[in-house]
This record gives sequence, structure tokens and C-alpha cells, in this order.
Amino acid sequence: MDRIALGSSGRQTTRLGFGSSSLMGAMGRRDSLAMLESAFDAGIRHFDVAPMYGYGEAEGCLGEFLQRHPGDVTVATKYGIPPAKNSSLMGTARGVVRPLLKRLPGLKQRLVGVARTTTRKGEKASFTAAQAKASLDRSLAALRCSRIDVWLLHEVEAADLQDDGLLRLLEDEILRGTIGTFGVGSESGKIGELLNARPAYCRVLQYEWSVLDAPVPAGAPFRIHHRSLTQNFRSLHERLTKKTAICRRWSEQIGIDLSERELLANLMLKAALVMNPASVILFSSKDSRHIQENVRVAGDASIEAPARKLYELIQTERDQLLSDPEDGTR
Repeated sequence: MDRIALGSSGRQTTRLGFGSSSLMGAMGRRDSLAMLESAFDAGIRHFDVAPMYGYGEAEGCLGEFLQRHPGDVTVATKYGIPPAKNSSLMGTARGVVRPLLKRLPGLKQRLVGVARTTTRKGEKASFTAAQAKASLDRSLAALRCSRIDVWLLHEVEAADLQDDGLLRLLEDEILRGTIGTFGVGSESGKIGELLNARPAYCRVLQYEWSVLDAPVPAGAPFRIHHRSLTQNFRSLHERLTKKTAICRRWSEQIGIDLSERELLANLMLKAALVMNPASVILFSSKDSRHIQENVRVAGDASIEAPARKLYELIQTERDQLLSDPEDGTR
């Protein structure tokens, strides 16, 4: 798999990274560790996690995995959203409801959404140096490591960054060797203001990007992208299903049947990689077969041109694609 310098961390890693938001959720520890091993065996060497993931248990799970592969992978974790206060209760209940969640994935998405909304509204950090240092120490202990390659301020906004001591702490921790580099992990709509108002915090930018989004400006700072698939894939596939004339025409121009879910997903992931050649692209999965397929797609040069063409068509015909299907395009 192609490798890339991980910002200013001093390390290299793979272009494709594994997002750990699904760890310790609907999966138990054994299955979570198996997914991490599947990603490693497939060739992935970058792993992203956060204290809030997996009812507060994902960092610890990743830490156990890291003990098996010391020095072999790069890790990003975050500060800004702690685990929910009732995370231990949720973790206990998880074992009871897991079979139900597997049968009803829609229920899981609603529960996760409620949990995240509650946590973000009520437990968002104050982004002070003292609070950040305590969070960093907890993450290092959970991950069982002495260094975090990328440490991100989670869901931060420009207005949150009022404590100048926080920036000094981040710079000092780099000198101490406890972090390789730092940055912000937030929604794409907040990135512009962060860059304008607090550029010193923006050595790394992590935010969502898919074929539905505008091109990313070239140059620094280093970027990590996620959500190239998930809901964006479902939305695009639904639109193409409704807009059959567009789907048929685009498929002919690209040379790939876009009505086929797997083929469309492959092109969307490939487009994220080829349109952001200097970035790491994250994905999450609970299926080892999907992990292997995504790695195969990352290395498949034959679909690079079709992926670029898909992105070009979406950008040039976006309004027509997103309009209501009352125009004869069914």
C-alpha cells in the first residue's frame, strides 16, 4: 500500500487508515481486536481512535492491539469529548442488547446518535491546558504507549481556543516526545474559521470529505479525511437509483455500472484517495471482507481514471443530480 509522511510527526504511514469508532460498540473485545488484526494483516498501518469511542473502551482495546505490534503502526487520538458519564452502564448493557443491534442496525444508529449528541452537548471540553494534559495522560495510559503520533482537538471551534497555555502545552509535548504532531478534528464547515482565526493549532486538519464535496486546496496543512462512504454513499446511491437516466449516462461514460452498490462504493473510496493524494483517508468497518476489499481498491490502478471521472461528473452536474426527480430523469 502507498505510504505517506504523517504530517510533521516524523513518521510515515499508509494512505488508507482504519477508524476505530466501531470498536467496543456492537462488537465485543474479541471481535474488536479481530477487526484491528484484519486491518493490520491487510496492510493498514494508521489507526484513529478517541476517548469517547466504544463507550470509553476503544482506546484500551487499541492499546492491547498496539502491544502486539510495537512500533509498527501510527496512532491518532483526540482530546475534547470525553466518554459519556453513563459509559460503564452502557458497556454493561451492550452485552445484553448486542444480538438485537445486529438484527436491527437502524436501531444502533439511532442509539449512537443520541449518545453522541448528549455527550457533545453536555460534556464538551473547555479546552484548557490543564484539562488537555489530564486527557493526554489518560490516553497514553489507555493506549499503553509513550507517544501518540497525532493528537487532535476533537470537535473544536475557533471560539473554544481562548487559553494560550493550551498551545504552549501542545508544543511542549512535542518537545517531550509524547506527541508527534497536533491539529484539529472538526466538521468541515468549521475548518475555514479555525484556519483563519487559530492557524497555529492547525498543523493537521481532520474532517469529512467525499465525492459530494468540493476539491480540497493544495498545500499545507496536512489533512486526514473520513466519511468518504457511510451516509454519503447511501445518499448518492439513492439519488442514482431515482435518477435512472443520469445513472445510465454516467455509467456509460465511466464504463462501470453505478447502480451496483459495491462498484459505486469502490469508486467513491478510490476517488477520495486520488483526489486527495497528500492525505490519509480513514474508513471504519466491522467486516474483515470489507477491510480487504477496501485495501484492494486502494491499490487498484485500473479504477483511478473512472474514479476521477465520477468526481468530475458529480461536480459538474451536482444541481441536476440533487434536484427532485420531477424532470423526466427517472
